[in-house]
Amino acid sequence: MAGECIRRAGDRGPVPDTGGIYPGLSGARAILRFVSHNWGRPARDAGEGWVVVDVETSGFNPGKARVLSIAALALDPNGIVEQSVVSLLNPGVDPGPTHVHGLTTEMLEDQPAFADIAHDVAELLHGRTLVAHNAAFDYAFLVAEAELARSVLPVDSVMCTVELARRLDLGLQNLRLETLAQHWNIPQTRAHDAFDDALVLSRVLTPALQRARERDLWLPVRPVTRRRWPNGAVTHEELRPLKMLASRMPCPYQNPGRYQRGGPLVQGMRVALSAEVKRTHEELVERILHAGLAYADAVDPETSLVICNEQVPEHGKGFQARELGVPTVSDEQFIRSVAAVVDGVGVDAFEQPADPGQQFALF
Repeated sequence: MAGECIRRAGDRGPVPDTGGIYPGLSGARAILRFVSHNWGRPARDAGEGWVVVDVETSGFNPGKARVLSIAALALDPNGIVEQSVVSLLNPGVDPGPTHVHGLTTEMLEDQPAFADIAHDVAELLHGRTLVAHNAAFDYAFLVAEAELARSVLPVDSVMCTVELARRLDLGLQNLRLETLAQHWNIPQTRAHDAFDDALVLSRVLTPALQRARERDLWLPVRPVTRRRWPNGAVTHEELRPLKMLASRMPCPYQNPGRYQRGGPLVQGMRVALSAEVKRTHEELVERILHAGLAYADAVDPETSLVICNEQVPEHGKGFQARELGVPTVSDEQFIRSVAAVVDGVGVDAFEQPADPGQQFALF
């Protein structure tokens, strides 16, 4: 299964199964290609479908708290709910802040456990992108419940609508679900109710995606992976910040040096981001990785380019670029240029055939 891991003879643990994703590529280059081509995608691309998820929980720590209720709504291409799994759950623990979610021990004691509905949830999620408002929270709790139930969560991609809303330039005071609902005149009847929150989010998603297409934005779709261990157990990797991951990713192309103003971007160029940009850093990093450029979290003499909207930056990475003579461009200039990146020169280490017993890791 794509995104899962396999164990090779002689290995001490599992390694990502990338061979089926990019035949002919191996090791670190295959992993990089997999990651860079799955972090974000153009809003105009249809994708494979969405499933909007919301959970109510007994606390904030998925290692200690449990899911009390779940709503998972699979949407058709027009944003209409075509399948759903909605249920209260017996967590086997105190339900926690009842004043927030309104769920009591008496209401939950005769409800199914997550293990009882895990198969139905998995069927609904399979082949679709999981969408949630603050996706890291909902995904972490689903993962925790799936592992307690010894089941697999067949999710290969996740999208957070908080990050999506940041890209839409809506001019709102905050990006809470209720604020987005009010912005698009979508009624919300029961906040902190899993079904109502999921239904509201499904209705928010349609105009949000339309605005993203109109503005030619990228959607913050994130890959998620699983590991299958020698004893048959499956664990799910946590969602990690893209900038942290990108700064540690090897680039398969040699650094061609500084960007020449007016010229093209070349694969392998090291690109840093200043705070003075209009687009979100996440979207810019997605575009950097997808184009075969290297994301740099610091500015140094090896940096090829800094994205900065200030003409004469007086602090931060833009100022450091000025001091070192590193060129700067605005985020809109970068977006125009990144559509036509020139091929770079591959790094020899990434062209070496992989030893069958060798294990690669990004971090």
